[in-house]
Amino acid sequence: MLQLLVVLLFMLILPVISIVWDTVFGTAELMASIGKWFVHWGVGWRLVAAGAHQLFKPSFTAKDIFEIDDPRASKLVLEIGFGNLAIGTTAIASLYFPAWIDGLALAGAIFYALAGIQHVRNRASTRPEIVAMVSDLGIAAILIVYLCWRAA
Repeated sequence: MLQLLVVLLFMLILPVISIVWDTVFGTAELMASIGKWFVHWGVGWRLVAAGAHQLFKPSFTAKDIFEIDDPRASKLVLEIGFGNLAIGTTAIASLYFPAWIDGLALAGAIFYALAGIQHVRNRASTRPEIVAMVSDLGIAAILIVYLCWRAA
């Protein structure tokens, strides 16, 4: 249940509130705001939350997401957590370094698209894996649309 709440907050609720704020008060164009806030919340805070959880409770990712009931899997989950923290922290910082947004949108789109595709290939069957799959593919699509807009 906590995983679903975190995903909803960082992948939907907080970005949408931030985008509405930007557009209502005229501080950013809609697509620029989508890029900024989905990178900040969806890539940044979501990956930092996931990374922290993977560092403090690696068995959740191993058992509940990937259905691997082997204590040795924790070593790999820790490595995943390090990567999530690195990308996530940088994406959070993009709020203060706007030139980073496009690069982090690209990194996030690649990461989430590949992770989502892998969940599909694994035939996601548990609720946590299905939540991860849907949210990964959803944010990948949003980031790809943003990047296409930037390229146009």
